[in-house]
Amino acid sequence: MRELGQYILSLFSFNSDQPLLFTQIHFWVLFLFVYIVFGLIVARQRPQADGSLEPRRRVLRNGYLFAFSLLFYYKTSGLFVLLLVGSTLLGWLLGIGMDSFRRGRKALCTIGIVLNLAVLCFFKYAYFFLDIFNATFHTEYSIAVKILLPVGISFFTFQNISYIVDVYKRKIAHVGNILDFGFYTAFFPQLVAGPILRADQFVPQLYKPFFLSRRQFGIAVFWICNGLIKKLILSDYLAVSFVDRVFENPLLYTPFENFSALMLYSLQVYADFSGYTDIAIGVAMLMGFYLPVNFNSPYKAQNPTDFWRRWHMSLSRWLRDYLYIPLGGNRSAGILSYFLLFLILAIAAFRIQHPWFTAAVVAVVALILLLLLFRKSHRKTLGTNINNMDTMLLGGLWHGASFNFITWGGLNGLGILVYKWWKPLSTPIRIATAVSLALALSLARHLAESPLLNLLWFISLVAAAGITLTELAKKSQFSIFNFQLPRAWNILFTFVFISFTRLFFRSGSNLDPAEANEVAWQTASQMVCQIGSEWNLAQVPAIVGSYWQVFLLFALGMLIHWLPSRFKRRYRLWFSRMPLWLMAAFVVIMALTLYQFVTADLQPFIYFQF
Repeated sequence: MRELGQYILSLFSFNSDQPLLFTQIHFWVLFLFVYIVFGLIVARQRPQADGSLEPRRRVLRNGYLFAFSLLFYYKTSGLFVLLLVGSTLLGWLLGIGMDSFRRGRKALCTIGIVLNLAVLCFFKYAYFFLDIFNATFHTEYSIAVKILLPVGISFFTFQNISYIVDVYKRKIAHVGNILDFGFYTAFFPQLVAGPILRADQFVPQLYKPFFLSRRQFGIAVFWICNGLIKKLILSDYLAVSFVDRVFENPLLYTPFENFSALMLYSLQVYADFSGYTDIAIGVAMLMGFYLPVNFNSPYKAQNPTDFWRRWHMSLSRWLRDYLYIPLGGNRSAGILSYFLLFLILAIAAFRIQHPWFTAAVVAVVALILLLLLFRKSHRKTLGTNINNMDTMLLGGLWHGASFNFITWGGLNGLGILVYKWWKPLSTPIRIATAVSLALALSLARHLAESPLLNLLWFISLVAAAGITLTELAKKSQFSIFNFQLPRAWNILFTFVFISFTRLFFRSGSNLDPAEANEVAWQTASQMVCQIGSEWNLAQVPAIVGSYWQVFLLFALGMLIHWLPSRFKRRYRLWFSRMPLWLMAAFVVIMALTLYQFVTADLQPFIYFQF
């Protein structure tokens, strides 16, 4: 009994070395207790004539889940739960204030946005801004106290901003009860890694009675199982067995191993993040709440624009509605848009202090100014592109306080702009452009030998060959050539492009913010040098043979990912209709299988740090 009591006590205490994760048995034991009590609460729910839940029962249900959400966050972040409570109180009071007073609504909205961003900047970007200041003014200031990053601060900050803006725009009415509002801001399934809840989408669910059909129960169980399999079998195994080793010291591994680590990391980060989202969606559904879809087979994307419509969709839509459109969107770009772009470029130039990079920044700024002065008819297009780039740069900065993340965001923004320019080109111009670029890079690598130029030349050579073949195939009368072949090429090329941008994303992850800039850039540079150096293809079979389980798992993961969506929908529905005894048997077998893949130290979800 004493051991049982100590175990139960441990479920409600904070251990910084063992934060509560969906992949721990402790979470599921705790959730079982919580769900039993939740079932007793909703068993006596009384829907009103308008279909909403009776107020007292609603407050009891939402307040109970709010309390557990605070406990969940305490178990992951300790006393930072007080920051979450403070953020909740701020949003709640501002919402009441904006709906209570006709005057001052804009001021209250501005105050809410500024305070939320100020807190986020302090915890997430203090070292980053200090590093920029020291590099610019050649000082050596430091922060006396170590600043820890609260788990999930970016997610609940963006949710609060969403609520404040939506109340200001009168998309929704303010939430009057603090327990209801606290439940919105702290709902535990998505609290620490998303998806980001939009107020206008989730707040109406606060007032609805609990409902869970037999089929919805089955689908919820499917999502939970699917997420655990993605996380523990795909993500963690790829990370521990291969990816982390290579990124730890790229110079110890061959060019092929470095290249493979980049490709495998793309599957790892997808399985990790979408796995968390799947679990969150399933757990929320068991309680009668519905979270937005966050991924739509992103590696089926045929271009960078399509990729960002499929990847981390809740963030993409948030940035579109609360950043891109306010900046001017497709209409125009104001002074703020140009100021943001020039400021980020200037800071990067001062921080990196490389003559070639500085020259490139000056050339970009000069080109933009010339276009503004002499090509007035193109101002709208230029403005749209500036807004796109600002959104991607700030989206990169949202992910982490490092120039690696800004570089990653900038490369994705550049990919989107290049695709917008490429899309209307005719077949002859596309082929001529690709071949000319390959020839130019071939000449450049002979004039100035470097791993980076070697890498760019090889990519351009493959791209030129692929573009030529697929453009000619479009003239064929057979659908396998004029549709399937170009589609397959576009998907493959987009995947490789996105994977290479993640060189800068992964290198900046899992690092203390105080050292992220220097160490991350060094890791990225070493991997570029390795991949761009001479390949010994004779080593490839031996490497694949040594890591055959890793490469087989990668191949299986990608094949499953590329399965048609309608086929996935069918087996999801088939699972949901299983008899309960068969579903339970599947869950037991799955749990035993997952146990075989669990590493000694459970890997935290990658997006916990954002």
